[in-house]
Amino acid sequence: MAGYPTADGHPNLSGNYIPTLFSTLVLVEFYKATVFGAISNTDYEGELQKFGDTLRIRELPEIVSRAYVKGQKLQYDNPDPSYIDLVINKGFYWAIAINELDKMQSDLDYAQKWAVHASKKQKIQIDGEMLSQVYGDVDSNNTGATAGKISSNIDLGSSGSPLALTSANIVDKIVESGVVLDEQDVPDEDRYYVLPAWACGLLKSSDLKDASLTGDGKSTLRNGRVGMIDRFEIYMSNNITKTTDGSYSVDNAIFGQKHAIAFASQMTSTETVDNQDDFGKLMRSLQAYGYKTTKPEALGHLYARKG
Repeated sequence: MAGYPTADGHPNLSGNYIPTLFSTLVLVEFYKATVFGAISNTDYEGELQKFGDTLRIRELPEIVSRAYVKGQKLQYDNPDPSYIDLVINKGFYWAIAINELDKMQSDLDYAQKWAVHASKKQKIQIDGEMLSQVYGDVDSNNTGATAGKISSNIDLGSSGSPLALTSANIVDKIVESGVVLDEQDVPDEDRYYVLPAWACGLLKSSDLKDASLTGDGKSTLRNGRVGMIDRFEIYMSNNITKTTDGSYSVDNAIFGQKHAIAFASQMTSTETVDNQDDFGKLMRSLQAYGYKTTKPEALGHLYARKG
Protein backbone atom coordinates (compact mmCIF):
# COMPACT_ATOMS: atom_id res chain seq x y z
CA MET A 1 0.00 0.00 0.00
CA ALA A 2 1.23 3.50 -0.83
CA GLY A 3 1.84 6.17 1.76
CA TYR A 4 4.10 6.69 4.73
CA PRO A 5 5.07 3.48 6.61
CA THR A 6 2.90 2.73 9.66
CA ALA A 7 3.32 0.47 12.65
CA ASP A 8 1.35 -2.79 12.90
CA GLY A 9 -2.23 -2.10 13.91
CA HIS A 10 -2.12 1.56 12.93
CA PRO A 11 -4.49 2.47 10.08
CA ASN A 12 -3.06 3.67 6.77
CA LEU A 13 -5.31 6.39 5.35
CA SER A 14 -3.41 6.75 2.09
CA GLY A 15 -5.73 6.43 -0.91
CA ASN A 16 -8.78 6.95 1.30
CA TYR A 17 -8.67 10.08 3.47
CA ILE A 18 -5.27 11.05 2.08
CA PRO A 19 -5.73 11.69 -1.67
CA THR A 20 -3.30 11.08 -4.54
CA LEU A 21 -2.48 14.36 -6.25
CA PHE A 22 -1.44 14.76 -9.89
CA SER A 23 1.16 17.37 -10.68
CA THR A 24 0.24 20.02 -13.25
CA LEU A 25 3.80 19.63 -14.54
CA VAL A 26 4.54 16.78 -16.96
CA LEU A 27 7.68 14.71 -16.48
CA VAL A 28 10.47 16.04 -18.69
CA GLU A 29 11.14 13.95 -21.79
CA PHE A 30 14.73 13.59 -22.97
CA TYR A 31 14.88 13.87 -26.76
CA LYS A 32 17.69 12.76 -29.03
CA ALA A 33 19.42 15.67 -30.71
CA THR A 34 18.66 15.88 -34.43
CA VAL A 35 21.20 17.04 -37.00
CA PHE A 36 19.57 16.61 -40.42
CA GLY A 37 18.62 20.29 -40.59
CA ALA A 38 22.19 21.35 -39.91
CA ILE A 39 24.06 19.00 -42.25
CA SER A 40 21.86 19.17 -45.36
CA ASN A 41 20.88 22.02 -47.65
CA THR A 42 17.31 23.05 -48.40
CA ASP A 43 18.08 25.11 -51.51
CA TYR A 44 15.42 23.35 -53.58
CA GLU A 45 12.66 23.22 -50.97
CA GLY A 46 10.89 26.36 -52.19
CA GLU A 47 10.38 25.00 -55.69
CA LEU A 48 8.87 21.73 -54.45
CA GLN A 49 6.44 23.49 -52.14
CA LYS A 50 4.59 24.85 -55.15
CA PHE A 51 3.63 21.57 -56.89
CA GLY A 52 5.04 18.29 -58.14
CA ASP A 53 6.61 15.29 -56.46
CA THR A 54 9.98 15.32 -58.25
CA LEU A 55 12.52 18.08 -58.72
CA ARG A 56 15.03 17.50 -61.52
CA ILE A 57 18.30 19.18 -60.61
CA ARG A 58 20.46 19.87 -63.65
CA GLU A 59 24.20 19.36 -63.41
CA LEU A 60 26.88 21.25 -65.32
CA PRO A 61 28.42 19.17 -68.13
CA GLU A 62 32.10 18.32 -68.49
CA ILE A 63 33.85 20.70 -70.90
CA VAL A 64 37.42 19.95 -71.98
CA SER A 65 40.09 22.66 -71.85
CA ARG A 66 42.77 22.03 -74.50
CA ALA A 67 46.18 23.46 -75.31
CA TYR A 68 46.12 26.03 -78.11
CA VAL A 69 48.56 26.52 -81.00
CA LYS A 70 48.10 29.61 -83.11
CA GLY A 71 46.39 28.85 -86.41
CA GLN A 72 45.21 25.38 -85.46
CA LYS A 73 41.78 24.02 -86.27
CA LEU A 74 39.65 24.12 -83.11
CA GLN A 75 37.98 21.01 -81.72
CA TYR A 76 34.46 21.53 -80.43
CA ASP A 77 32.64 19.51 -77.77
CA ASN A 78 28.92 18.79 -77.63
CA PRO A 79 28.27 18.99 -73.87
CA ASP A 80 25.80 16.40 -72.59
CA PRO A 81 24.45 17.64 -69.23
CA SER A 82 23.03 15.17 -66.73
CA TYR A 83 20.58 15.59 -63.86
CA ILE A 84 19.68 14.29 -60.41
CA ASP A 85 16.09 13.72 -59.25
CA LEU A 86 15.08 14.80 -55.76
CA VAL A 87 11.88 12.87 -55.08
CA ILE A 88 9.32 13.50 -52.34
CA ASN A 89 8.68 9.86 -51.49
CA LYS A 90 8.80 9.66 -47.70
CA GLY A 91 6.50 10.69 -44.92
CA PHE A 92 5.58 10.29 -41.28
CA TYR A 93 2.34 11.10 -39.50
CA TRP A 94 0.90 11.04 -36.02
CA ALA A 95 -2.75 11.10 -35.01
CA ILE A 96 -4.45 11.32 -31.61
CA ALA A 97 -8.05 11.46 -30.39
CA ILE A 98 -9.02 14.11 -27.84
CA ASN A 99 -12.23 13.29 -25.96
CA GLU A 100 -14.25 16.40 -25.17
CA LEU A 101 -15.15 15.25 -21.66
CA ASP A 102 -11.54 14.34 -20.87
CA LYS A 103 -10.40 17.72 -22.12
CA MET A 104 -12.93 19.59 -19.98
CA GLN A 105 -12.19 17.64 -16.82
CA SER A 106 -8.42 17.61 -17.16
CA ASP A 107 -6.39 20.07 -15.08
CA LEU A 108 -3.90 20.73 -17.89
CA ASP A 109 -3.86 21.31 -21.65
CA TYR A 110 -2.61 17.82 -22.42
CA ALA A 111 -3.52 17.93 -26.12
CA GLN A 112 -1.00 20.68 -26.83
CA LYS A 113 1.71 18.92 -24.83
CA TRP A 114 1.06 15.65 -26.67
CA ALA A 115 1.24 17.42 -30.06
CA VAL A 116 4.61 19.01 -29.26
CA HIS A 117 5.90 15.67 -27.97
CA ALA A 118 4.77 13.82 -31.12
CA SER A 119 6.34 16.44 -33.42
CA LYS A 120 9.73 16.12 -31.70
CA LYS A 121 9.59 12.34 -31.92
CA GLN A 122 8.78 12.62 -35.62
CA LYS A 123 11.88 14.75 -36.25
CA ILE A 124 13.99 12.10 -34.53
CA GLN A 125 12.54 9.43 -36.84
CA ILE A 126 13.42 11.48 -39.93
CA ASP A 127 16.91 12.13 -38.58
CA GLY A 128 17.58 8.46 -37.86
CA GLU A 129 16.29 7.37 -41.24
CA MET A 130 18.51 9.80 -43.14
CA LEU A 131 21.63 8.95 -41.13
CA SER A 132 20.99 5.24 -41.73
CA GLN A 133 20.91 5.72 -45.51
CA VAL A 134 23.31 8.41 -46.68
CA TYR A 135 26.58 6.85 -45.50
CA GLY A 136 26.10 4.24 -48.22
CA ASP A 137 26.10 6.98 -50.89
CA VAL A 138 29.64 8.28 -50.31
CA ASP A 139 32.20 8.39 -53.08
CA SER A 140 34.47 5.33 -53.07
CA ASN A 141 37.47 7.59 -52.38
CA ASN A 142 35.90 8.85 -49.15
CA THR A 143 35.54 5.58 -47.26
CA GLY A 144 37.48 2.45 -46.31
CA ALA A 145 41.07 1.73 -45.34
CA THR A 146 42.57 3.45 -48.39
CA ALA A 147 40.57 6.68 -48.53
CA GLY A 148 41.85 9.77 -50.30
CA LYS A 149 41.42 10.45 -54.00
CA ILE A 150 45.10 11.38 -54.31
CA SER A 151 46.81 9.86 -51.27
CA SER A 152 44.83 6.58 -51.03
CA ASN A 153 46.38 5.92 -47.60
CA ILE A 154 43.91 7.35 -45.08
CA ASP A 155 42.29 4.68 -42.91
CA LEU A 156 38.63 5.43 -42.16
CA GLY A 157 37.84 1.85 -41.13
CA SER A 158 36.46 -1.02 -43.17
CA SER A 159 34.35 -4.12 -42.70
CA GLY A 160 36.27 -6.60 -40.58
CA SER A 161 38.70 -3.90 -39.51
CA PRO A 162 36.84 -0.98 -37.93
CA LEU A 163 38.95 1.98 -36.92
CA ALA A 164 39.71 2.06 -33.18
CA LEU A 165 39.25 5.63 -31.97
CA THR A 166 40.95 6.87 -28.80
CA SER A 167 41.51 10.24 -27.20
CA ALA A 168 45.05 10.07 -28.61
CA ASN A 169 44.10 9.66 -32.29
CA ILE A 170 40.61 11.12 -32.73
CA VAL A 171 41.75 14.66 -33.50
CA ASP A 172 44.27 13.41 -36.05
CA LYS A 173 41.55 11.31 -37.68
CA ILE A 174 39.26 14.33 -37.99
CA VAL A 175 42.10 16.29 -39.61
CA GLU A 176 42.74 13.39 -42.01
CA SER A 177 39.04 13.40 -42.90
CA GLY A 178 39.51 17.03 -43.86
CA VAL A 179 42.30 15.93 -46.20
CA VAL A 180 39.91 13.44 -47.81
CA LEU A 181 37.55 16.30 -48.66
CA ASP A 182 40.43 18.55 -49.72
CA GLU A 183 41.53 15.98 -52.28
CA GLN A 184 38.00 16.13 -53.72
CA ASP A 185 38.20 19.96 -53.97
CA VAL A 186 35.31 20.31 -51.50
CA PRO A 187 34.87 23.90 -50.21
CA ASP A 188 36.06 24.69 -46.68
CA GLU A 189 32.87 26.37 -45.53
CA ASP A 190 29.89 24.47 -44.08
CA ARG A 191 31.82 21.28 -43.33
CA TYR A 192 30.47 19.04 -40.59
CA TYR A 193 31.25 15.86 -38.69
CA VAL A 194 28.53 13.76 -36.98
CA LEU A 195 29.92 11.57 -34.19
CA PRO A 196 28.39 9.29 -31.54
CA ALA A 197 28.37 10.39 -27.92
CA TRP A 198 31.34 8.23 -26.92
CA ALA A 199 33.50 9.77 -29.66
CA CYS A 200 32.58 13.27 -28.52
CA GLY A 201 33.60 12.18 -25.03
CA LEU A 202 37.01 11.19 -26.42
CA LEU A 203 37.31 14.64 -27.98
CA LYS A 204 36.66 16.32 -24.66
CA SER A 205 39.38 14.27 -23.00
CA SER A 206 41.86 14.76 -25.85
CA ASP A 207 44.43 17.51 -26.26
CA LEU A 208 41.58 19.82 -27.27
CA LYS A 209 39.78 19.59 -23.94
CA ASP A 210 40.38 23.31 -23.30
CA ALA A 211 38.26 26.20 -24.60
CA SER A 212 39.75 25.96 -28.09
CA LEU A 213 37.52 22.93 -28.73
CA THR A 214 34.45 25.04 -29.38
CA GLY A 215 36.24 27.84 -31.17
CA ASP A 216 33.49 30.38 -30.48
CA GLY A 217 33.58 30.44 -26.68
CA LYS A 218 29.85 29.64 -26.45
CA SER A 219 28.02 26.78 -24.79
CA THR A 220 28.26 23.43 -26.59
CA LEU A 221 24.82 22.37 -25.36
CA ARG A 222 22.79 23.26 -28.41
CA ASN A 223 21.27 21.05 -31.11
CA GLY A 224 23.85 18.35 -30.65
CA ARG A 225 26.62 20.79 -31.59
CA VAL A 226 29.95 20.15 -29.90
CA GLY A 227 32.25 22.72 -31.50
CA MET A 228 34.66 23.17 -34.37
CA ILE A 229 37.87 21.29 -35.17
CA ASP A 230 39.93 22.05 -38.25
CA ARG A 231 37.13 23.23 -40.55
CA PHE A 232 34.51 20.79 -39.27
CA GLU A 233 31.50 21.71 -37.17
CA ILE A 234 31.22 18.75 -34.79
CA TYR A 235 27.77 17.38 -33.93
CA MET A 236 26.81 14.64 -31.48
CA SER A 237 24.05 12.24 -32.46
CA ASN A 238 22.61 9.06 -30.97
CA ASN A 239 20.83 8.39 -34.28
CA ILE A 240 23.97 7.13 -36.03
CA THR A 241 23.51 3.59 -37.37
CA LYS A 242 25.40 0.91 -35.44
CA THR A 243 26.80 -2.30 -36.93
CA THR A 244 28.03 -5.45 -35.21
CA ASP A 245 31.40 -6.40 -36.65
CA GLY A 246 32.80 -9.49 -34.94
CA SER A 247 32.82 -8.69 -31.23
CA TYR A 248 32.68 -4.93 -31.80
CA SER A 249 29.84 -2.44 -31.89
CA VAL A 250 30.73 -0.10 -34.75
CA ASP A 251 29.28 3.31 -35.64
CA ASN A 252 28.75 4.50 -39.21
CA ALA A 253 29.63 8.15 -38.65
CA ILE A 254 29.53 10.65 -41.50
CA PHE A 255 31.33 13.85 -42.37
CA GLY A 256 31.02 16.18 -45.30
CA GLN A 257 29.98 19.54 -46.65
CA LYS A 258 26.45 20.87 -46.50
CA HIS A 259 25.85 20.63 -50.26
CA ALA A 260 26.45 16.88 -50.25
CA ILE A 261 22.84 16.17 -49.21
CA ALA A 262 19.72 17.97 -50.42
CA PHE A 263 16.67 17.83 -48.15
CA ALA A 264 13.19 19.11 -48.92
CA SER A 265 10.09 19.07 -46.76
CA GLN A 266 7.25 19.62 -49.17
CA MET A 267 4.40 19.70 -46.70
CA THR A 268 3.98 19.80 -42.96
CA SER A 269 0.26 19.81 -42.22
CA THR A 270 -1.31 19.72 -38.77
CA GLU A 271 -5.08 19.83 -38.45
CA THR A 272 -7.84 19.31 -35.93
CA VAL A 273 -11.18 17.90 -37.11
CA ASP A 274 -14.39 16.76 -35.43
CA ASN A 275 -14.51 13.14 -34.29
CA GLN A 276 -17.47 11.60 -36.14
CA ASP A 277 -17.60 8.60 -33.80
CA ASP A 278 -17.29 10.32 -30.45
CA PHE A 279 -17.51 13.68 -28.69
CA GLY A 280 -14.26 15.53 -29.21
CA LYS A 281 -11.60 16.21 -31.79
CA LEU A 282 -9.10 14.31 -33.87
CA MET A 283 -5.65 15.90 -34.12
CA ARG A 284 -3.22 14.74 -36.78
CA SER A 285 -0.07 15.82 -38.54
CA LEU A 286 1.70 14.75 -41.73
CA GLN A 287 5.18 15.62 -42.96
CA ALA A 288 6.07 14.67 -46.53
CA TYR A 289 9.72 14.98 -47.46
CA GLY A 290 12.61 13.67 -49.51
CA TYR A 291 16.39 13.76 -49.49
CA LYS A 292 19.13 12.94 -51.95
CA THR A 293 22.91 12.72 -51.88
CA THR A 294 23.66 15.13 -54.70
CA LYS A 295 27.44 15.42 -54.21
CA PRO A 296 28.84 12.02 -53.13
CA GLU A 297 32.37 13.39 -53.36
CA ALA A 298 31.49 15.86 -50.60
CA LEU A 299 30.40 13.12 -48.17
CA GLY A 300 32.60 10.78 -46.14
CA HIS A 301 32.10 7.65 -44.02
CA LEU A 302 33.96 6.84 -40.79
CA TYR A 303 33.55 3.20 -39.72
CA ALA A 304 34.73 3.32 -36.12
CA ARG A 305 34.61 1.63 -32.73
CA LYS A 306 35.76 2.78 -29.32
CA GLY A 307 39.41 1.84 -28.86
